[in-house]
Amino acid sequence: MAKINTQHSYPGMHSLSVRTIDEDIERIENGYIRTHSLYEDASSELQGVISVEGRHVPESQASSFTGRGAMARLSRFVLSVRSWAMRHLHHEDQRPDSFLERIRGPELVEVSTRQSNIRSFLGARERPGGANRQKKEVFVIDPSSNLYYNWLTIIAAPVFYNWCMLVCRACFDELQMDHIKMWLFLDYVSDIIYVLDMLVRFRTGFLEQGLLVKDEKKLREHYTSTMQFKLDVLSLVPTDLAYIKLGLNYPELRFNRLLRIARLFEFFDRTETRTNYPNMFRIGNLVLYILIIIHWNACIYFAISKVIGFGTDSWVYPNVSVPEYARLSRKYIYSLYWSTLTLTTIGETPPPVKDEEYLFVVIDFLVGVLIFATIVGNVGSMISNMNASRAEFQAKVDSIKQYMQFRKVTKDLEARVIKWFDYLWTNKKTVDEKEVLKNLPDKLKAEIAINVHLDTLRKVRIFQDCEAGLLIELVLKLKPTVFSPGDYICKKGDIGREMYIIKEGKLAVVADDGITQFVVLSDGSYFGEISILNIKGSKSGNRRTANIRSIGYSDLFCLSKDDLMEALTEYPEAKKALEEKGRQILMKDNLIDEEAAKAGADPKDLEEKIGRLEVALDTLQTRFARLLAEYSSAQQKVKQRLARVETRVKKYGSGSLSIAEAEAEKPEEEKKQ
Repeated sequence: MAKINTQHSYPGMHSLSVRTIDEDIERIENGYIRTHSLYEDASSELQGVISVEGRHVPESQASSFTGRGAMARLSRFVLSVRSWAMRHLHHEDQRPDSFLERIRGPELVEVSTRQSNIRSFLGARERPGGANRQKKEVFVIDPSSNLYYNWLTIIAAPVFYNWCMLVCRACFDELQMDHIKMWLFLDYVSDIIYVLDMLVRFRTGFLEQGLLVKDEKKLREHYTSTMQFKLDVLSLVPTDLAYIKLGLNYPELRFNRLLRIARLFEFFDRTETRTNYPNMFRIGNLVLYILIIIHWNACIYFAISKVIGFGTDSWVYPNVSVPEYARLSRKYIYSLYWSTLTLTTIGETPPPVKDEEYLFVVIDFLVGVLIFATIVGNVGSMISNMNASRAEFQAKVDSIKQYMQFRKVTKDLEARVIKWFDYLWTNKKTVDEKEVLKNLPDKLKAEIAINVHLDTLRKVRIFQDCEAGLLIELVLKLKPTVFSPGDYICKKGDIGREMYIIKEGKLAVVADDGITQFVVLSDGSYFGEISILNIKGSKSGNRRTANIRSIGYSDLFCLSKDDLMEALTEYPEAKKALEEKGRQILMKDNLIDEEAAKAGADPKDLEEKIGRLEVALDTLQTRFARLLAEYSSAQQKVKQRLARVETRVKKYGSGSLSIAEAEAEKPEEEKKQ
């Protein structure tokens, strides 16, 4: 029997039961194989070795792996290596960025793996013999994941191979028979990948009500109900079994493998959305399509020449009995040359002689015109898209130049403006962020802005403890601004209507002469936050207390007072917290009048409230005037109807009007109205 501690029998039994359940759960998750952690056992044994052998080790042998205590030193080394590996392997233990956490919120965790296994196991233990009604989960591939894209890369290779080589092997007999073993190997490897692709499609999830479907039956029904399933099945029909009867020189039997072309197009679409150079990819993709069309046309030309007879007329391929035209390379290059000249319509080719030759050349010319139009249209649109930003920027520069010439601006100022535009274009600061992100929801806009400007924003004290909603509002209202060398951002005594955050560059706090520098502000610094908060009792009020000048080109974020107050309207608690924080900063710098701060409400605040009340009163007056006009119109219509009724009563006496007369008079009333 197991020995049980009698002093704590009940807790011991409780911990024993809990441990038993945990061990059972661990066995379930690990396939009833793992029972203990090898790392823990090894580390505990090594610690025991260190404690036993490390007591009597001389200092002279402390750094050596030989002599007495070598086992302890070796154990310490193994433990240090293990701890280093554990620190570098477990990245999930790193503390998440709190600044981003406030915007994103807690991430959703799917209760489908560990929790569901634990619950199902405990439920089965509580209900022995009960039926397990939970649906079996299967491995599902998310179409938006990297795993799915990597598989598209794999399946695109055999599809592209079949589209390029099958027609070439079918038309050029030497190419097929001289390398038959290699073709058979590549063919059946591509068939295996095709089969695996169908299995992948059976496990590819789709969205239903915004959620990824993981039910095996629904996934199967969704795939089998599509047209692509029928094409995939047809592409795997073993038509090459006819090799047994016809021989191996008929690769055209495998033309059904070309039906998997949708996978290649899907790969191109996904790559276009993922690449950072979409215009270059579109041009390369277009060139690839054109080359494949020219390749197929060359093979068809050679096949037609074979059917008609080599060298029978001037249009077909020359007689292969001539050694110069018997080589495989010359056959393909000659056909490719003829196909390129015909489809691009840029060269002279021998005229056709027979009717079938004329028909083929006419079709080629039509395809060539389509290709030429496609090339001109696509390349033209791509080039215009690539230069769209440059053309738009140049139009702005030209309009500014014309304006300065018309207004006769000084040459010095004109040169500064031109240099400012050059700086924007050279440093790629011409992008209008609001225009680019206008189609995104505000939440994503704010998260992108915080990710882009995180290192700058996290240094601003008033942003550090803001509510997530207010932080989103403020980040979306930040406006990037660029200042030229020598520009004044603010001067002493100016009314402060905005605060600034330095993203890049250096600013100097200068004296009134504009030359003497007191301090230099660099990246992450900010100023002007106190003047836009309207803190009661501030000695400087809302006026600037220093001259700040840009040393070189400086990139700043600007937050206006109106935008801040508009955002704080919905967050009164945050407004109080910001004012209190600003008040503490002023008290620290001895820039606040405590008596004025303890006094009544600030007259400026009262004026703002009165202004808002006046605006609200004007709105109410407008609505009341509209209602009064509608009431007067309705009252006038009622009076007119009563007058008409009195007239009829006087005309026909006290009797009532007949229904027919009333119906006859209705159109007349409508016309009068």
